[in-house]
Amino acid sequence: MAPTVTESTTTQKARRPGYGQLLRTRGAWTFLVPGFAARQPFAMLTISIVLLVQHTTGSYGAAGAAAAVTGVSMALFAPYSGRLADRYGQRAVLVPGVLAHVASGLLLTVLALADAPLWALFAAAVPTGASVPQIGPMVRARWGARLKDSPLMSTAAAFESVTDELTFVVGPLLATALCTALHPAAGLFTEASLTLLGGLLFAAQKRTQPPVGADLAGQGGPRADGHARVEHVPALRIPGVRVLAVAFLGIGAVFGGMQVALAAFTESIGEPGLNGVLYGTFAAGNMLSGVVCGAVAWKVAPQRRLLVGYTALALTASGLWAAQSVPLLAGLGLLVGMCIAPALITGYTLVESLVPAGARTEAFTWLTGAVALGQAAAVTVAGQLEDRAWEGAGFLVPMGGTVLALVTLLALRSRLSARPGGRTVARGVGHREHAAVD
Repeated sequence: MAPTVTESTTTQKARRPGYGQLLRTRGAWTFLVPGFAARQPFAMLTISIVLLVQHTTGSYGAAGAAAAVTGVSMALFAPYSGRLADRYGQRAVLVPGVLAHVASGLLLTVLALADAPLWALFAAAVPTGASVPQIGPMVRARWGARLKDSPLMSTAAAFESVTDELTFVVGPLLATALCTALHPAAGLFTEASLTLLGGLLFAAQKRTQPPVGADLAGQGGPRADGHARVEHVPALRIPGVRVLAVAFLGIGAVFGGMQVALAAFTESIGEPGLNGVLYGTFAAGNMLSGVVCGAVAWKVAPQRRLLVGYTALALTASGLWAAQSVPLLAGLGLLVGMCIAPALITGYTLVESLVPAGARTEAFTWLTGAVALGQAAAVTVAGQLEDRAWEGAGFLVPMGGTVLALVTLLALRSRLSARPGGRTVARGVGHREHAAVD
């Protein structure tokens, strides 16, 4: 066995982690293709709700509030979805979730077209958000199960960020084109259709699904020495996850603030079709920087990379409110997007070192939920600012969200490092008690 291990280690060190090697991982394509189709609706949902409700009510405040209820609902329920997926398997959670999301999304569409009161839209928005399929976290959990502690995990995190951002390039463009060229409800109808098709295809890929209740490397599973299994501790009890959640709240503030503010800006200049183009430019910057991040063999610690990247994000987002022309707004939006991907990638990479395998889907959904919650708060505040304050005031939201998150990151940066003596002990999850304690 020794020569085999030595040869494998030498080969692994000689081979630089990259996208080509990542995509040659056995079984990867079976969940990547349906996973991409299934996560596409996530990028369409908020902007489709904003455009439909604004059309039927004439108010960005009402549109932002309806989208915010959806985002808050998703943020609150997503972690429970992740926990259930860790415990019972992804398929068991996905199938009923997809069906519930399609039904509630179509109900929200019908109510909006029927000029239903705002409280009725809120009532339909709750199950719509709560049932959003958490495809991104589930794909990341599948990468974790396939790669374990491989150096390719950082590349996988970058690849997933690029994939997410590609959906945020295609999704808003598609939703805006459908809502403006065909019908205001076309975006939500298409979102529901893609959720149904993509979600069920992804759920059918059972072979790459992480083991149910996966507790690898002694992280709380049944042990051969006869010791009892350690009770699972929720991912949010891990201090580093809470700090990352705050950082992702700020990123959500950028997404939500940009969506509302760009829609208001393009309508004010009489070019509503440019909304998708400008938001697509912002997302394209995110995607391009994600590609570069995944191709670089980083020597800087991820904790430091997160602080540097987030500082750049806060600085660039702080200049959005001053942009008064389409070219300037497109250029600055591109820079903001380029700063988001490094923060997202590094945050998801840190999860691999801070969270035990049996709780990673839950941890990923907390971060995804934090983005949704930040986005929900941002669309609400930005909508009110656009209605009540000056034109372009919605761009203040990305600045405020990222600056507050950066202050939190700087103050609590020590929580992002595992303590000496083992990462599971540092988190208090699934560790063996020492003999002296026994």
